[in-house]
Amino acid sequence: MQIRLLSRFLNQEIDVDDGSLYLRAPVASDFDQWLDVRTKSRAFLTPWEPLWPNDDLSTIGFQRRLKSYHHQKQNGTARTFFLFNRHDESLLGGISLTRITYGSTRTSMLGYWMSVDHAGKGYMRKAVPAMLDFAFTNLRLKRVEAACLPANDVSINLLKKCGFREEGYAREYLEINGRREDHILFAKIASEHQKQNS
Repeated sequence: MQIRLLSRFLNQEIDVDDGSLYLRAPVASDFDQWLDVRTKSRAFLTPWEPLWPNDDLSTIGFQRRLKSYHHQKQNGTARTFFLFNRHDESLLGGISLTRITYGSTRTSMLGYWMSVDHAGKGYMRKAVPAMLDFAFTNLRLKRVEAACLPANDVSINLLKKCGFREEGYAREYLEINGRREDHILFAKIASEHQKQNS
């Protein structure tokens, strides 16, 4: 897979697969499209995500997100991208690396979401390897972890297809939609990713 890193208005862009998709850091002008996608996808997404704040789908909520994303990028703890279709610039979903740590660990946590209209079409199957390339090559991480609810077969299958290995089971690991939930833990290490892509 060829990944080409560009700079557009100081926002890093990552080509995905053949370049028909790309990842880009969210900007203020994405609000209208993001609002439309997240509103349509709310019932589809909320069973798998942390509880949405009351003002989540507002301009203030989006500005708060952007400020948090920028702060996390500046201090090196997370990188968040939106996934777009290059042909029509439509927003398909989002993907992030959070809990980035360096030193002896050099690891992060992978998270992602897809709009209800674009789920099941293989877009995230293309985006995850691109994000892993970015994590292992650009950020020089050695390990990327992911966690899934046991009932989320789609996400579990996606991670396995992308070369993640199941490593354990964590009780009440994360708060999802207002409740502490058990999660299955997965990880992929840099040497495995490099071997698969050599």
